[in-house]
Amino acid sequence: MSFRRGVVRQSKFRHVFAQAWKTEHCLDDVRVTRVTWEAPLCAPNPKFIAVIVEAGGGGAFLVLPLNKSGRVDQNTPTVCGHAAPVLDVQWCPHDDNVIASASEDCTVKVWQIPDEGLKAPMTEAVVTLEGHSKRVGILAWHPTALNILLTAGCDNLVCVWDVGTGELVYQLSDAHPDLIYSVCWNREGSVVCTTCKDKALRIIDPRRGTVLKVKEKAHDGTRPMRAVFLSDGKILTTGFSRMSERQLALWDTNDLTEPMAVQEMDTSNGVLLPFYDPDTSMVYLCGKGDCTIRYFEVTDESPYVHFISLYSSKEPQRGAGFLCKRGVDVNKCEIARFYKLHERKVEPISMTVPRKSDLFQGDLYPDTAGSEPSLLAEDWIAGQDAPPILISLSGGYVAPPSKQRDTLRGRPKLPPQSDDSGPAATATPVVKETEVETTAPARVAQETEAVPDRAKEDDQLNEILTEVKALKAVVQAQGQRIDMLERQLARIEDGDV
Repeated sequence: MSFRRGVVRQSKFRHVFAQAWKTEHCLDDVRVTRVTWEAPLCAPNPKFIAVIVEAGGGGAFLVLPLNKSGRVDQNTPTVCGHAAPVLDVQWCPHDDNVIASASEDCTVKVWQIPDEGLKAPMTEAVVTLEGHSKRVGILAWHPTALNILLTAGCDNLVCVWDVGTGELVYQLSDAHPDLIYSVCWNREGSVVCTTCKDKALRIIDPRRGTVLKVKEKAHDGTRPMRAVFLSDGKILTTGFSRMSERQLALWDTNDLTEPMAVQEMDTSNGVLLPFYDPDTSMVYLCGKGDCTIRYFEVTDESPYVHFISLYSSKEPQRGAGFLCKRGVDVNKCEIARFYKLHERKVEPISMTVPRKSDLFQGDLYPDTAGSEPSLLAEDWIAGQDAPPILISLSGGYVAPPSKQRDTLRGRPKLPPQSDDSGPAATATPVVKETEVETTAPARVAQETEAVPDRAKEDDQLNEILTEVKALKAVVQAQGQRIDMLERQLARIEDGDV
């Protein structure tokens, strides 16, 4: 269907245009994975780009510097610790060197990439999360709390992990009766919205383990749906009509009875993946197998979702990665950038607002979410919420070096529980051999000192206090889990289930 333009609407994004980068700035000879999973298959951040690739046995993904271009040598080292194909990769929003990967081997692994990139194949993850019984295809880092990671698998489970300790802190086992298609946090990270094969859109509080709202048949078609939270709390979904037309719908979470707006596009089979930019209120739609990227602006004025334009090319895309705002070139008025996956090529595509001035355009770049977390994991587990900490992009953003505080060990790991202490732990932190080797001499040296150094005593005291605080948070979280299970047991005994 053709989009109606009608009366010209005033918007600074009305003339946004998309342009593919020249061939010499693309990545060539990249063997992009052939898995049929509906996912972006690519994840860029201000430092690196990760691309899931074909691997002979097991699963692997490339991690390359964002500014790399040209041919990628077939001997380039990969992250290859999974026993089956990788289905999704996501960079941590609070550390540009930390990436999570989900795989058909039913595990999720978290990796720490050195600033200089990979010099050899990486097989040992910092943390391995084991809690799913079927393949895991969805990853979603918490937008404001450090080390909180949500995963969803084909076992219809939603798990929330603290990757700093490797602990499974929440598990939703009865919220979805069928395959989960997508999960997205809201801006503060207090709730998530999900789509499922049963055609329902759900709003869920993962800490309470409760489904707050449900919209049955958000889209009538049988093909997969997707949903993303907007910054004002509304939800945007993509799906299919009963006649297999691809649709875009906007929902007010206060009343899910009817959508605020619906737009029908075409009858292609490709699932539309929505990418939302909270700074500009723009939504970009990419479909696997499509040759186009459509983009819209969402406003408070009817019809609420305004079609702007579409980028079209000759080659279909096998996936696409969306770069966060910290990575764009503000000197060229670039407001978004995609990395389009071809069969053997990765092609950057810039979305640009034409401006004559060379000065920083503050109206195009409001303060955006930075890499500093608003909360620690234990704060969020205890019930706190906070919006993202914003930074200015004036003068451009320079990615800092890897955080030496060791993000993934923000809280000490708990000792393994004995077999008779209840259910077995569902997460397995992986400790590298080099850590053991370097720790042992340090302990020997400390024992031989006649008078302990005051600074070391202070460090030990801080570590103990941090561990006590972490243990208290975990105990509180497990207490909440026990309460929920007891309530479920009571309902079963009463015959309510």
